[in-house]
Amino acid sequence: MAHYNLATPVSESDIRKLRINDTVTLQQTLFGIRDATQIHLFDRGRKTKFDLQGHAVIHTAPNVRKVPVSTQFPAGYQPICIGTTTSDRMERFTEPLMREYGVRMIVGKGGLRESSAKAFEQFGGVYLAIIGGTAALETTWIDQIEDVDLDDLNPESLWKFKINQFGPLLVAMDSHGGSIYQEVKSDVASNKEAVLKSLGIV
Repeated sequence: MAHYNLATPVSESDIRKLRINDTVTLQQTLFGIRDATQIHLFDRGRKTKFDLQGHAVIHTAPNVRKVPVSTQFPAGYQPICIGTTTSDRMERFTEPLMREYGVRMIVGKGGLRESSAKAFEQFGGVYLAIIGGTAALETTWIDQIEDVDLDDLNPESLWKFKINQFGPLLVAMDSHGGSIYQEVKSDVASNKEAVLKSLGIV
């Protein structure tokens, strides 16, 4: 296990170094994205003004306050609470995010499944897990909302966050086929079989 400090955007070689159970702290920029954002990008053909090549996205729909544009709030939004949502229902968007936009890191909770694992292997990507219920802490890692796109979808807009020491995050799925979720699933199945045998059931 190793810890990495990564400033975004990152290269494919940066990502290929990461293995499950490593930890990562992110610097500079993180994009917030959620269901509606991706439905509009991939099902309805909308485009974003942002260049996501080599970047990280976080599954979120932040609680924000509309404020006058200023140096402190360049997008006209003050972050109130920016927490991570469950990733599983956004499984089908991993591959197009990587193929069409070059996204290399997805931050979320609860994990992703087989098609995402294949996309991580093919394109060079990772899933970075964060513990659920830590929205207040995550918000302290965000300096400001720098910009926003697709804002008619608010709060599921595409957000550009300026971040500082965002993490540590756990590498839960890597670009080599590793997945802590699959390991847990295999362990549970193995333990279940051992218990059933000990009881004389199988």
